[in-house]
Amino acid sequence: MNNQRAYSKPIRSLNDALEQCQTLGMRVSRQRRYILELLWQANEHLSAREIYDRLNLQGKNIGHTSVYQNLEALSSQGIIECVERCDGRLYGNISDSHSHINCVDTNQIMDVHIELPEDLIKQIEAQTGIKITDYRIDFYGYKNQKAVN
Repeated sequence: MNNQRAYSKPIRSLNDALEQCQTLGMRVSRQRRYILELLWQANEHLSAREIYDRLNLQGKNIGHTSVYQNLEALSSQGIIECVERCDGRLYGNISDSHSHINCVDTNQIMDVHIELPEDLIKQIEAQTGIKITDYRIDFYGYKNQKAVN
């Protein structure tokens, strides 16, 4: 998958995320650092409310508005991921191209980096007449096998 973002290095760590903030001229405020640290520690997709609640449970007093504003700033700059769901937005720490496995019974989203075989990509390009430069695939399934019976 070729990433078409303005930066060449994918963000794969908290330090990468902090460096990218600085490269873009974004101030790394205490609140912004708290949010990034939480997303990297949690390693899951969280709603703004879950982020707010977890930070406050950790004793890191941060307001609702600050959480929302920082999440918007970080996601709009491609530092974190924002996944639009019917029940709201979820935020994750991986921002470069990747796919998702959506667990239907637990409502969790898991990140996975996969590469489709080159011959499959060529076949899709031949069928559509469009040169593929990037892709994301959403898989759906059940963790609990009994849920499908």
